[in-house]
Amino acid sequence: MKLSWKNLLLWSLPIIIICFFVWQGFFAPTTNENNNNIANSRMTYGRFLEYLDMGWVKKVDIYDNGHTAIVEALGPELGNRVQKIRVELPANATELVNKLKKNNVDLDAHPTKNTIAFWNLVGNLIFPLLLITGLIFLFRRSNNGAGGPGQAMSFGKSKALFQMEAKTGIIFDDVAGIDEAKEEFEEIVTFLKKPEYFTAVGAKIPKGVLLVGPPGTGKTLLAKAIAGEANVPFFSISGSEFVEMFVGVGASRVRDLFKKAKENAPCIIFIDEIDAVGRQRGTGIGGGNDEREQTLNQLLTEMDGFEGNTGIIVIAATNRADILDSALLRPGRFDRQVTVDIPDFKGRLAILTVHAKNKKIHPDVSLNIIARRTPGFSGADLANLLNEAAILTARKRKNSITLNEIDEAIDRIIAGMEGTPLIDSKSKRLIAYHEVGHAIVGTLLQDHENVQKVTLIPRGQAKGLTWFTPSEDQNLISRSQIKARIMGALGGRAAEEIVFGDAEVTTGASNDLQQVTSMARQMVTRFGMSNIGPLSLENEDTNPFLGRGMGNNNEYSDEIAIKIDKQIYYIVQECHKKTLEIIKNNRVIIDKLVDILIEKETIDGQEFRSIISKYTQIPQKN
Repeated sequence: MKLSWKNLLLWSLPIIIICFFVWQGFFAPTTNENNNNIANSRMTYGRFLEYLDMGWVKKVDIYDNGHTAIVEALGPELGNRVQKIRVELPANATELVNKLKKNNVDLDAHPTKNTIAFWNLVGNLIFPLLLITGLIFLFRRSNNGAGGPGQAMSFGKSKALFQMEAKTGIIFDDVAGIDEAKEEFEEIVTFLKKPEYFTAVGAKIPKGVLLVGPPGTGKTLLAKAIAGEANVPFFSISGSEFVEMFVGVGASRVRDLFKKAKENAPCIIFIDEIDAVGRQRGTGIGGGNDEREQTLNQLLTEMDGFEGNTGIIVIAATNRADILDSALLRPGRFDRQVTVDIPDFKGRLAILTVHAKNKKIHPDVSLNIIARRTPGFSGADLANLLNEAAILTARKRKNSITLNEIDEAIDRIIAGMEGTPLIDSKSKRLIAYHEVGHAIVGTLLQDHENVQKVTLIPRGQAKGLTWFTPSEDQNLISRSQIKARIMGALGGRAAEEIVFGDAEVTTGASNDLQQVTSMARQMVTRFGMSNIGPLSLENEDTNPFLGRGMGNNNEYSDEIAIKIDKQIYYIVQECHKKTLEIIKNNRVIIDKLVDILIEKETIDGQEFRSIISKYTQIPQKN
């Protein structure tokens, strides 16, 4: 709201009125109070009558409707000089006036100003005046389209951010690692700029494009790039902004949004986190949400109902496409679904190149090495990685980012902040055996990933950590690879059992055992890698709050459940037995590695493998 002289006067008027009345009531004394303050001494009414009979009273001023008198008198008690004395008069002193006249006393009556009625009137006017002023202010803000309380009168209006020429500062060249998705949207931008290329062969503009992918992969960034590339009006809104407490408000906002879009067609509508409003209808315990479902119904109608929306392209983003309503995903509404997945090596390298432009990186640092060390990182993770490395560089007062800061940033993102190093004690030695147990089992198994680092420096809740370099392709995993991972997870517990005995086994392997049990159970119930046979006995998508799996959770008989438990126990025991054999056969190497680890606190993967290769042969990894 602009601070004009009208607005200033509108706000200043009630404040000035209140301040004036407060000053009048508290700081402007009446004439009665001024005269009363002159009389410092008091006299009883009986003593006053005695002074009156003796002729010592010279003048009397009556105040407060005959209740108070200021008397000018003299006498021996007053030092034989005239003084002013305050006298409280009784209510029935009717003969006093006659007595004063009889004694020739100068009499003067001062009537009290009646301000009670005035103040009652003022009190009754102040609140309505303030109320009217506030309502005028609210209506003015509502009409101007400003935010704040004034929007209470227009909560059914769309809250979408509208830009005729969306200058986001991001174009397609700034988006890396998702080349396939960029090609899809470059085609849409071309359709908006030059539709005749497509209409000449009978092609129609797609009505909606759904971006699907894990968090941090660049879905919103890609939408900003579309806004920067396409010189068309751009509406952006979050799915949660449609839904309100009142039923029908979300549907009203959808209607208002598409009404504005039709007036500015061709244009783009971007809805971020559409799963907040596009969740499946009628699902969950106790039914669905009426407000959300009405909003979704209105969105479905606007996208592909009886009235077409020519020239409006709806782009939506979500990381939960599995919970979206099927009517929303059909052709005619979202014609295309573009997957924005975790980037591969080339994608990570391209993303690092983009984010490294404004960073001072040492020439010895290779982005190829960073890209190979960060499989599974999303675009947001990689941006955060370089930012954390820059913060560490500034903290150390260095001029450029080195590989040490990169390594520390990777460790911090994966495992958490670095804790206080452990002192040399039995506990530190036990943790060292535990971590070396993980590392040596993973190194000596052909189907296990390579060791990247073994450290005794605490991070997060872990007192020690062993990192393995995950493979690039995590989609297809063989039975031997899963068993190798189970054995690698059991390596820490097995080392404790062999070195310290069963009585000294600690709780440090609790998280490892959870992972072991989960992997073994998935082998049996989901992947068909057990003696039960190639059966999928459990469904991954069992969520009662999405309307799934609301019946019997077990999709198999009790007899099959017993077989599942036996197979899980068999797989874990078999892997545990083999792990114990590896620890026993390499006890000398383990003791040597533990001594080195306690001394250095961190051993990288290459050094770890070179030490082992002096004592035994390391299998070639697949």
